[in-house]
Amino acid sequence: PDLLPTCNGEITTMSFLQDVVDILLQYVVKSFDRSTKVIDFHYPNELLQEYNWELADQPQTLEEILLNCRTTLKYAIKTGHPRYFNQLSTGLDMVGLAADWLTSAANTNMFTYEIAPVFVLLEYVTLRKMREMVGWPGGCGDGIFSPGGAISNMYAMLIARFKMFPEVKEKGMAAIPRLVAFTSEHSHFSVKKGAAALGIGTDSVILIRCDERGKMIPSDLERRIVEAKQKGFVPFLVSATAGTTVYGAFDPLIAIADICKKYKIWMHVDGAWGGGLLMSRKHKWKLNGIERANSVTWNPHKMMGVPLQCSALLVREEGLMQSCNQMHASYLFQQDKHYDLSYDTGDKALQCGRHVDVFKLWLMWRAKGTIGFEAQIDKCLELAEYLYNKIKNREGYEMVFDGKPQHTNVCFWYIPPSLRGMEDSEERTSRLMKVAPVIKARMMEYGTTMVSYQPLGEKVNFFRMVISNPAATHQDIDFLIDEIERLGQDL
Repeated sequence: PDLLPTCNGEITTMSFLQDVVDILLQYVVKSFDRSTKVIDFHYPNELLQEYNWELADQPQTLEEILLNCRTTLKYAIKTGHPRYFNQLSTGLDMVGLAADWLTSAANTNMFTYEIAPVFVLLEYVTLRKMREMVGWPGGCGDGIFSPGGAISNMYAMLIARFKMFPEVKEKGMAAIPRLVAFTSEHSHFSVKKGAAALGIGTDSVILIRCDERGKMIPSDLERRIVEAKQKGFVPFLVSATAGTTVYGAFDPLIAIADICKKYKIWMHVDGAWGGGLLMSRKHKWKLNGIERANSVTWNPHKMMGVPLQCSALLVREEGLMQSCNQMHASYLFQQDKHYDLSYDTGDKALQCGRHVDVFKLWLMWRAKGTIGFEAQIDKCLELAEYLYNKIKNREGYEMVFDGKPQHTNVCFWYIPPSLRGMEDSEERTSRLMKVAPVIKARMMEYGTTMVSYQPLGEKVNFFRMVISNPAATHQDIDFLIDEIERLGQDL
């Protein structure tokens, strides 16, 4: 009530915001302090009952509002903590944080140059730079920042379908033949989700077999394309994955590009997780062939540590997104404005309201330069190799697949002493399945670290360690191994 725009609210506003900033700065400092917990875990019902979270008719005081801010951060997961390894997006970048604050203060929408002049230009510059790194001549093409990789992948499907059957935009699915898409069995679930949302249907997404390292097998892809065509279906998209979610595998993009060219199918590369490796001279060979794709998903909020959310869809053909998505809303995209209308990018998006995501990436890129991102990425990959070398022959560990990891994903089972002598049997398998979930639950209750686990196909629950936090060090990897052993040796 006493804050701006209230008359004479300046002093109260300044001191309130100063207090908020102090709370945030304390949290930031704590995030990097290894002696603090990654998580202060409470069960949902405990947390609901411990505080009053309900919304009331009467306003609270500013003191209470500050208390709410403190409480919220008290139970937040410190995703910037050097020992938080749970997700593909970790770390807390100071310049990125500053950019996020500035974006919120500017509080504008990305649809026109009229209301977001600098941001629209920065999106144009940044997307062109990213397309250059993909390898498209002069950074030609188009693109957009979307709310996450799942939406970027859905855009790719939408545009690929429109390219093949433009009439689908007005007439809908009933006017076109039955479409099928192809992706690896290790690909992200968003490919099926996009097919469901677009009315193509999840049954129309054909999963291609992978080798033991999780890479798509090109001969199986070709076989399934031929099979689909014989049944009268129309193959319209192949989604190759550069950095799979669990194994961190890179599909063989050159072989896939050859097949897509032969059968005239749109080639999409989902590089949400692996796209960042394009910044590294040492590792970008893993994405050889990406320059032949028609579209690419790349999430700087993962490997590059940009604050959430920041996901780009890049498209090789210019103008396609616009004709696919535009609706010519006359109250936003007036044709008689006094500036170059090509900078009104909102009509190529599915969203109307669109958050400014580009500024965080652009400002971090200015602050680090490409070489700074490269160093950060190389360091994370070096740490993953360090972990792999440390546990591959260590007692009590079993690797999920042979050979050193291609990305920062290291997949392994921890075998407690009670299971080490047992030969492979149903009993051993069912006991092993319970190991990772128990260790994970203990990790969270102690609050010392977090690492993800999952089953995959025939393989029972195993740990998937991923590293994308530039704050992590060799000591943190050592700590994680010791902690798994401490929490799991009695199982």
